[in-house]
Amino acid sequence: MAELSESRAFTAPKPGEDWAALAARVLPGTPEGEAVEKLQSWNLHLFARHPRGQFLGSDVVFTAPPAA
Repeated sequence: MAELSESRAFTAPKPGEDWAALAARVLPGTPEGEAVEKLQSWNLHLFARHPRGQFLGSDVVFTAPPAA
């Protein structure tokens, strides 16, 4: 039987949230610019979307880096 690995932390955006608002909610205490950069680097599938900066309610936003 296969063992399950720990899942990566994630959230869904709230209505009207942008990168800055999401970063403030999920990475409190981290300077805004740094928090936004982290989230964008962990979520290239969203960062590369056009128009940039808009979320869909069905988006999965990773709030932690990938496992090593």
